[in-house]
Amino acid sequence: MRLVLASASPRRLALLDQIGVTPDVVDPADLDETPEKGELPARYAARIAAEKGAAVAARHVGALILSGDTVVAAGRRILPKAESEAQARTCLSLLSGRRHRVLSAITLIDARGIARHRLADNIVTFKRLEQAEIDAYIASDEWRGKAGGYAIQGRAAGLIRAIQGSHSAIMGLPLYETRALLKAAGYPLD
Repeated sequence: MRLVLASASPRRLALLDQIGVTPDVVDPADLDETPEKGELPARYAARIAAEKGAAVAARHVGALILSGDTVVAAGRRILPKAESEAQARTCLSLLSGRRHRVLSAITLIDARGIARHRLADNIVTFKRLEQAEIDAYIASDEWRGKAGGYAIQGRAAGLIRAIQGSHSAIMGLPLYETRALLKAAGYPLD
């Protein structure tokens, strides 16, 4: 049974390794990830995960396809994957001293083409950030390309007061849900 990871994320690959899963192929989808007008964060995460899986499944008929998407949301607002210092500063300033949601959606398409979906909804609470802390985090360059402008698996861990939910989901792949979907599809797990 071939497993294809439809993601370019090195974090997702490392997370799969934690549960003893090594994909046979890594083949990221190339999609327009622009939210639709008025699209809510949970719907957006689920839609993007499903679209990534469907795009890659067309290239790997008969394989298991695992795809995912992680969204940082402040209320109904979907925060970007920070690509500039200004975006990262805006995100960190917005998240400072408050709770926000991290939604991690996964899709597993089985060998028959049947898609199953899961969504892990998590809450992260940042401490009130001082300007010097934001400056130091920006200088680390860890924020680049990260949803909401931070990576919980790095230096940002010292700025987070509390989490409710799955640490692996906040990193980008909910391992409990992923393992359950793989097991249900007959993928051999230890």
